[in-house]
Amino acid sequence: MSRRFTVTSLPPAGPAGTPDRQSHRHSAADICHLSAEDAKGDGNPKESSPFINSTDAEKGKEYDGKNMALFEEEMDTSPMVSSLLSGLANYTNLPQGSREHEEAENNEGGRKKPVQAPRMGTFMGVYLPCLQNIFGVILFLRLTWVVGIAGIMESFCMVFICCSCTMLTAISMSAIATNGVVPAGGSYYMISRSLGPEFGGAVGLCFYLGTTFAGAMYILGTIEILLAYLFPAMAIFKAEDASGEAAAMLNNMRVYGTCVLTCMATVVFVGVKYVNKFALVFLGCVILSILAIYAGVIKSAFDPPNFPICLLGNRTLSRHGFDVCAKLAWEGNETVTTRLWGLFCSSRFLNATCDEYFTRNNVTEIQGIPGAASGLIKENLWSSYLTKGVIVERRGMPSAGLADGTPIDMDHPYVFSDMTSYFTLLVGIYFPSVTGIMAGSNRSGDLRDAQKSIPTGTILAIATTSAVYISSVVLFGACIEGVVLRDKFGEAVNGNLVVGTLAWPSPWVIVIGSFFSTCGAGLQSLTGAPRLLQAISRDGIVPFLQVFGHGKANGEPTWALLLTACICEIGILIASLDEVAPILSMFFLMCYMFVNLACAVQTLLRTPNWRPRFRYYHWTLSFLGMSLCLALMFICSWYYALVAMLIAGLIYKYIEYRGAEKEWGDGIRGLSLSAARYALLRLEEGPPHTKNWRPQLLVLVRVDQDQNVVHPQLLSLTSQLKAGKGLTIVGSVLEGTFLDNHPQAQRAEESIRRLMEAEKVKGFCQVVISSNLRDGMSHLIQSGGLGGLQHNTVLVGWPRNWRQKEDHQTWRNFIELVRETTAGHLALLVTKNVCMFPGNPERFSEGSIDVWWIVHDGGMLMLLPFLLRHHKVWRKCKMRIFTVAQMDDNSIQMKKDLTTFLYHLRITAEVEVVEMHESDISAYTYEKTLVMEQRSQILKQMHLTKNEREREIQSITDESRGSIRRKNPANTRLRLNVPEETAGESEEKPEEEVQLIHDQSAPSCPSSSPSPGEGPEGEGDADPEKVHLTWTKDKSVAEKNKGPSPVSSEGIKDFFSMKPEWENLNQSNVRRMHTAVRLNEVIVKKSRDAKLVLLNMPGPPRNRNGDENYMEFLEVLTEHLDRVMLVRGGGREVITIYS
Repeated sequence: MSRRFTVTSLPPAGPAGTPDRQSHRHSAADICHLSAEDAKGDGNPKESSPFINSTDAEKGKEYDGKNMALFEEEMDTSPMVSSLLSGLANYTNLPQGSREHEEAENNEGGRKKPVQAPRMGTFMGVYLPCLQNIFGVILFLRLTWVVGIAGIMESFCMVFICCSCTMLTAISMSAIATNGVVPAGGSYYMISRSLGPEFGGAVGLCFYLGTTFAGAMYILGTIEILLAYLFPAMAIFKAEDASGEAAAMLNNMRVYGTCVLTCMATVVFVGVKYVNKFALVFLGCVILSILAIYAGVIKSAFDPPNFPICLLGNRTLSRHGFDVCAKLAWEGNETVTTRLWGLFCSSRFLNATCDEYFTRNNVTEIQGIPGAASGLIKENLWSSYLTKGVIVERRGMPSAGLADGTPIDMDHPYVFSDMTSYFTLLVGIYFPSVTGIMAGSNRSGDLRDAQKSIPTGTILAIATTSAVYISSVVLFGACIEGVVLRDKFGEAVNGNLVVGTLAWPSPWVIVIGSFFSTCGAGLQSLTGAPRLLQAISRDGIVPFLQVFGHGKANGEPTWALLLTACICEIGILIASLDEVAPILSMFFLMCYMFVNLACAVQTLLRTPNWRPRFRYYHWTLSFLGMSLCLALMFICSWYYALVAMLIAGLIYKYIEYRGAEKEWGDGIRGLSLSAARYALLRLEEGPPHTKNWRPQLLVLVRVDQDQNVVHPQLLSLTSQLKAGKGLTIVGSVLEGTFLDNHPQAQRAEESIRRLMEAEKVKGFCQVVISSNLRDGMSHLIQSGGLGGLQHNTVLVGWPRNWRQKEDHQTWRNFIELVRETTAGHLALLVTKNVCMFPGNPERFSEGSIDVWWIVHDGGMLMLLPFLLRHHKVWRKCKMRIFTVAQMDDNSIQMKKDLTTFLYHLRITAEVEVVEMHESDISAYTYEKTLVMEQRSQILKQMHLTKNEREREIQSITDESRGSIRRKNPANTRLRLNVPEETAGESEEKPEEEVQLIHDQSAPSCPSSSPSPGEGPEGEGDADPEKVHLTWTKDKSVAEKNKGPSPVSSEGIKDFFSMKPEWENLNQSNVRRMHTAVRLNEVIVKKSRDAKLVLLNMPGPPRNRNGDENYMEFLEVLTEHLDRVMLVRGGGREVITIYS
């Protein structure tokens, strides 16, 4: 019967009673030293080859030590987490494992210059720029006219619909913008990376055209303010009569617009920094003007301004040709005619022949701004649409009309309608006043925290502007006379800007403020549009536009600016603000429609990369926003909408056939998985982008003699991991020949399909018949799937009974499976204790999923818990991430970097950095290694006969005992610390302190925790070739916790001399066992109560001589844990911080 005791080596006391740790370390190192020639275990020992294919001295120094020896053979492809975190936490750098497509392309031209840390917050970086871009020329020049024509009710509906459209778009945009880092490029980047290069290029060019025509609209607004309200005398073209005034005005707009466009383009070319410097000035003008309007409304309630208007009957008169609103005037005692008389009569005399309407109606004067308290809101509640050439009349005013068909003299000083108006036209004219919501996303690179600032700033800006527009509609209708509202150019109020008549303290505040704000908006459009075109050109998706990607040495888009100015000139030549506004409305609405579509598609597909930090979105809102945008396009102008869609369609087809091939992880790629032949052909084009990557599983299951699945929990886990998305192939292997076993294979397939249906696993089943399991699994791994629809991850259960002699081939098959998945660049998931995994009906009400991130192998460990927590079984489990810090690592900085990295990944998890400092290899570790190597020799004799095998095992045991007797005289003793026994009792122990017992009736080895459920044959079976440790792990841990007591150096030498077989151990195996023991201690301590533990799976040894040792390492690494999933990456990144 074996005796067990605990041996603790105690170093001699140093100065001041401190143990001499250095001398202790040297003594252990001397005993444990093994030359490269003496090592004959599983792979290259660390002394001879610390790294595979590596000669970097610094790299070798970084991983030098015993704590991570299990992973040392793969350090060249799977670096330690501590060496990656600082780079991963900063989204401008790349993970060292696999590089993103965009970053790889961007870095080909050379190394990037360091970029200063962005400092702009939500207010300055998003809110104010959005305000500046939303408030613009329409508010000052056309909103009063829209209210006068459509009335308060219809105007309110119009503003509400347009603002709702932009608000829904902003919600979708916020979701996309917070789903990773959005570089410069704004909406173009978001759409192209979400829906693919074809949609991105088409919509990007439409957005570019919309921004360019917006510049033309702002320039036309600037010229209108200049010629109509500031300096009317500057007009070059003069009208000979009233009928020619409109044509003359358009010609003046064309001439001055071209001049202003040239000046603005020159300013942008010389230096865009000047435009940015004056941006706040222009914004200040807008805010000051709006405040002046509200101040005027408040003042009008008790002191209305004096702006009289003159009416002839119910017709509104223009103030340009007369000064006194009367037919006759008194000069002394004489009645004389006024200038108004001369405009309607043939002469200034009283007996002159006058216009019939002038003769039959009186002239009256009313206040144009009665004020908010006048009750005028009732009169302006309903619409009053006009046709072109119709006189603006006051409703409810008595008038002596003329016979129908009587012509109207256009030379009379009436206020005429310059265009036919209707509701849909007004929507097209008004909509540009709510655009500009992309200003925040366009500046994402300058923001301190773009994922927080863009949603908050944009939505607040839209809420603010919507409140201003809606209140302005009501206040304009309540304060301003209807005929003045319908007077587009303010002819009835002495040529003043209509909204200026309401402002306080002076109309000039509005005129000057609106002039500078439209100038600034025009400059901003001419600055942003060329950069957008440059971004599209540099992406290379439209070949004929690549020339516009070039610019000056400092990167300014010179050629793009030239093209922008030419296109803007087309809008200038149109010359009418009311004609240009619907054009740019089309392009902006198309852009907003595809932003909503991108969000809806991503949400419905539920791709693993779709993890927006902005939570207040839903696919129904995105779909409603998309439908609203499409409806508004046809409401504004159905023929403009068709033309815009035709342009976008032509660009789409051109990019599809002639454009450069790009793979940006678009949502259309995800949709293609469900589209048979077309999808399969498209998936052949190349591997999916990181954003589209999801585990496409090949699940390897075992069936019993009745062709039933042995472990159905594997399919439950598959269902929880996949949630019905992506590809799942359930495969199994039957031994034999196809001719003899085909009926069994059919029964097995039917059994697997029934189980898949019960577990709600959507996928395919494949049963292979092979002469042996090894080849069958290889065939499944190689041939599974069709075309691009192939598996990228293999899910398999741990071979629990691998130690039993009946299953001696099981562990060899398992290790070859690991090697084949690695060679095929497939990810591997190994479930240990699979029978303890929950079924689909179960629910965890609390607990955690613990991730032990030891080495970086592509991010599988981050992605799997995220996918599992989508299922109701794991939904209430929190996620905890542990990583290991070595001696030279800064654990505080590692935790900070890992927290930052998880923030950019949009994954919520608790973070803990576990410190594992260098420590001497314990006696328990040496014992475990000794037992492992002895068992390896036993396993190698499995092919011998029973008698030969027993003789071989007995000779191994006798040799070990004889070695102890030869090298340990009977009088040699070492001081023992035995917690339960006295010193006297310990000295009576027999000599065979460490012995290898071959006992046919012995229970299972304590180093292997039984895994319940690896087949019925694993329950209660005894292993005849089991070996036992006299040095247990519990005693080793207990001795670590005991206080140190001094012992002489001779005692240490005696202690090690008592273990002569330790000197013959392979030091590579010792180090690996040390890693397994230490990691297991830490994992059990931190994650014993976790519902699931995910752990990096070390790779098998490159030298096949140590395969059986590899299985023992994994057993030690995972013992005392209930549910474990060992994870190996497929050699590529599977998770990204980018949108």
